[in-house]
Amino acid sequence: MEQLPSFPGERPEETSASLASAYTATATISEQGIVTEWSEDARRLLGYVPSEVVGLPAADLLADGLGDTRIPPGQERWSGTVALRHRDGRRMELGLLAHRWTSSGGTTQWLVVSAVPAEPRTAWGEPLKEWAFAQSPCFLAIFDTDLRLIQANAGMERTLSLTEAEMRGLRLPEIAPDPVSDETERRMRLALETGEPQHLDAFIRPAGASTDHGWATSLAPLLDPDGRVRAVSLAAHERTAPAGDRRRMPLPDVAEARIGTAQDSTLTAQELAEVAVPRLADFAVVDLLDPPPRGDEPSSAPVAGPVTVCRTAVRSILEGSPESQVSVGGTTSYPPLSPPAECLAAGRGAVYGATDPAVARWVAQDPGAAWISEYGTHSMMVVPLQADGVTLGLAVFSRHQRREPFQPEDLRLAEELTTRAAVSIHDARRATREHTTTMTLQRSLLPHTLPTQAALEIASRYLPAGTAAGLGGDWFDVIQLSGARVALVVGDVVGHGIRAAATMGRLRTAVRTLADVDLPPDELLTHLDDLIIHLSADEADGGTVGETAGGIGTTCLYVVYDPVTCRCTVARAGHPPPAVVSPDGAVYLLDVPAGPPLGLGGLPFETIEVDLPEGSMLALYTDGLLQAREHDIDEALDSMFAALAHPASTLETVCDRVLTALLTHRPDDDVALLIARTRALHADKVVVWDLPSDPSVVSHARRRTTDQLTAWGLEEASFVTELLVSELVTNAIRYGEPPIQLRLIHENSTLICEVSDTSSTAPHMRRARTFDEGGRGLLLVAQLAQRWGTRHAPIGKTIWAEQSLVGY
Repeated sequence: MEQLPSFPGERPEETSASLASAYTATATISEQGIVTEWSEDARRLLGYVPSEVVGLPAADLLADGLGDTRIPPGQERWSGTVALRHRDGRRMELGLLAHRWTSSGGTTQWLVVSAVPAEPRTAWGEPLKEWAFAQSPCFLAIFDTDLRLIQANAGMERTLSLTEAEMRGLRLPEIAPDPVSDETERRMRLALETGEPQHLDAFIRPAGASTDHGWATSLAPLLDPDGRVRAVSLAAHERTAPAGDRRRMPLPDVAEARIGTAQDSTLTAQELAEVAVPRLADFAVVDLLDPPPRGDEPSSAPVAGPVTVCRTAVRSILEGSPESQVSVGGTTSYPPLSPPAECLAAGRGAVYGATDPAVARWVAQDPGAAWISEYGTHSMMVVPLQADGVTLGLAVFSRHQRREPFQPEDLRLAEELTTRAAVSIHDARRATREHTTTMTLQRSLLPHTLPTQAALEIASRYLPAGTAAGLGGDWFDVIQLSGARVALVVGDVVGHGIRAAATMGRLRTAVRTLADVDLPPDELLTHLDDLIIHLSADEADGGTVGETAGGIGTTCLYVVYDPVTCRCTVARAGHPPPAVVSPDGAVYLLDVPAGPPLGLGGLPFETIEVDLPEGSMLALYTDGLLQAREHDIDEALDSMFAALAHPASTLETVCDRVLTALLTHRPDDDVALLIARTRALHADKVVVWDLPSDPSVVSHARRRTTDQLTAWGLEEASFVTELLVSELVTNAIRYGEPPIQLRLIHENSTLICEVSDTSSTAPHMRRARTFDEGGRGLLLVAQLAQRWGTRHAPIGKTIWAEQSLVGY
């Protein structure tokens, strides 16, 4: 095999060895100065294995302490020579380059690199310079076959604000960390492997540099006299190309990076104008139809009559954009048959000269077009903004400083830019509509006011997510049950947007329906689980699938509190457990079996019962409250416990304190918070009588009831209450099983009458015929009571009826 020729002063056997021995030691350091990553080459350089360094202060590696190595606040990059301590104790003077960068997750760190070359390559001098100047049209830097920088000219040094010595031995992504650097290096490797030049319509720039400054790059393999590739040159061309040279004006790449960076139609319009001026035009305006088109139905601008638009963005090479006589945010009208009106009606762009009849007619008709002649505009393009068949507005581009008129290729480029902007504006408006619709739907489904009841003092908060994902399906509810009891519900539907909100509405309605039949918490969750399985199956049959299909994965917490017994019954389906604050200030989580999320099927839910003394506080919440970026779950719980334990005069204050302690910005997920303080119905508000199963006891029950109402000062309610007691006790004796019990509860403005027996047979109201002797009892109860119903227990049932005492 033929041996590669060596450079002057270099032995052939040393060439490949020296190339292979070069390496880069890298480490990552947090903003707090803690080492978070340590590469194998860093171990090779300083001798420390990762476990000896990661997690410790980086300053521990310095041989002379911090000294002058402190980086001023706000600086994005640092380079210099630092004395480091090797693991064996010796001192090493090393050149370091540090870049400050922020990951997609928002974490800011410092990437520190140090190139470790082989023996000094004094022989890599004049021959390479001669090849580079001879074969590269505009060389800036030369990289060896390992893609490490060998030489850089003064232009490269000025561009990246680094000296050749600071860059030598480093790869391009290590010199200027940027996705474009990675792509450029990939193209370099391709040039080395194929021997073919590579061209890249992208820009390399140092970290932190403005996107307005960059270069299109050309890569050329450098060949020795025998035609072997020995290096690759990188030539960076100025991004602003000579007029008419489209090959060197990578506007599409600029547009891709800079148009549509956010779901904001005004910002996108401004980005379109800024990309076009001065690269394509001297002056540009973006006007959106006013009022904007509704929905996503195909539409077009009016053909006859003036076209009213809102001036949304302006850009000019002249300071202050004096060409625009309408300020941003103002409205203006284009007269019929003017170039803007014609292009909107036709649905396609056009190029006009200053002498075109349409332009002359426009200037004559519209005083707002005076800028055309006033500033010497000689060439103009008008392009409609269209997306999904919807006309959104138009963009006008003009030239009055640049002498060359617009060409057909300019129009094609302008149409590409406006199409990208139109799609982004259309998506932003659609997202805004969906967000508004979801907000409206969600607000209509969440309780506007909490019911008035005597069992609990309640306060609540709901915060929608602040991210682009949109509103989620978190919900809460407070449901009055029979016997003065109250149910608290908090749930979280998977996903965001309209579907999540609609699923939440279905589940909230289902919970209320199931709560009305007084199901125990575990049975209620089981029925809810079945419902979600059926909903997801229906959506799958309809071809609708996705993360929120039928609500699979929904979590729910269901709590029932009885103020008569001060007992709380709880079950949960994959939801965070409630927090309890005892009257003495102790805070803890209720030990409730987790249960699976809803929609999985086949797994049981468990109910627990706990006694909560009067004055205890319950906190129900969704997981968005504990998932803030700044802390983990344990820290979040500690913060919540501290906020709950702090005494407060009202529960509203407690809610605000909890949110302030846990949320420092708009949450990434919806947050629902429900806080309740327990009350008790004492013995003077509740009476219970055991009754024998004897028809004669009915009159005795009526008499006891009248006496009790007199003691409560409710004599005016005696007549109706006697009728209710008479009918309910008679039904229990006639159709139920002993023992029979009568209970009266006086709850603020409500009087509750309950009759229990051990039969599980539920009564049914029916229409009695004219000559029937019975069958009218429950009909009478339904007419006299505000609410009535049946509550089943493990043994037997309770028939209850409520009366409102308002007006007595």
